Amino acid sequence: MIIPKSKDEIELMRQSALVVSRTLGMIASELKPGVKLSYLDALAESYIRDEENALPGFKGLYDCPSTLLISANDQVVHGLPTDYEIREGDILSIDCGAIKNEYYGDHAYTFAVGEINLKTAKLLEVTKESLYRGIKEFKAGNRVGDIGFAIQHYCESFGYGVVRELVGHGLGKKLHEDPEVPNYGKRGRGKKFIEGMTIAIEPMINMGTHRVKQLKDGWTIVTEDGRPSAHFEHNVALVNGKPELLSTFGYIYKALGIVSDEEKEFRQRDLVL
Repeated sequence: MIIPKSKDEIELMRQSALVVSRTLGMIASELKPGVKLSYLDALAESYIRDEENALPGFKGLYDCPSTLLISANDQVVHGLPTDYEIREGDILSIDCGAIKNEYYGDHAYTFAVGEINLKTAKLLEVTKESLYRGIKEFKAGNRVGDIGFAIQHYCESFGYGVVRELVGHGLGKKLHEDPEVPNYGKRGRGKKFIEGMTIAIEPMINMGTHRVKQLKDGWTIVTEDGRPSAHFEHNVALVNGKPELLSTFGYIYKALGIVSDEEKEFRQRDLVL
C-alpha cells in the first residue's frame, strides 16, 4: 500500500534526507588512497549520531552490521565496509541511510578516486544522467513503468546492463515502502503516482552483463562478469504534480569543488547549503 505524505511530513523527510546528504559530503573529503573502508564507516556513524543528532538507518536493520554500504569497482551494492584500503582508480558506490524525526533518508553516490579510465568515467556519467531521466518521469499521470523505461532505454543505448534483482522503493517511516521502483519497465505500466508519494530512485547499472551474484558474506552483490558497476540514488517527493528532490549531491560537489546545476529543475525552492 502506497503511503502518501502530507506537506509537513515531506518537510520532515527532507530533513532526514539532508542528514544523509551532509554525511556523504563529509565522506567525500576523506576519499584518498590508503584510507580503509572501515574507517569511513566509523566516521559516518559518529557524524550521524553526534553532529546530526540522528540514527544510522542501515545499522541493525535486516541485521546489517554497518552504517555505510560501500561497493568498490565490480561490486554493485551492499558492499560491507571492510579493512580494504582505497586505491587510486577505484570507484566506490557509497550508500547511506539515516533516521531523523522518525523518517528515513536514503541515498547513494558513486565516487571516482583520483584518475579513472575513460570507459568507467562514461559509465558513471551515464548512470547519473539516467537517474535524472527517471526523476523527470515521476509526475502526475505517470506510472512506475515510466521511470523504469526511461532509465533502461537510456542506459541500454550505451550497451550497459540494467540490474533486475535490485530496485528503488517507497520511503517513509520504513526504509522500504510500496511501491517497488525497478530500473527497467514499460511505459504506462505499474502503480500510478499520487500526490505526496515519496520514493527512492536508484539506477544500478553495469558496464557489461546485467547479471549479478551475491558473495559468501551474505551482503555484497557483484557483477557476474567482474566488470564495473555504478549506483546513484535520490529521494524524491511528488509535490504539486511534479518531482521535488529531498536529497542533494550539493554537499558532495562542495567538498570536491564541482559546480553543477543538475538538480535545479527538480527544486520548487532554492536549497541553501
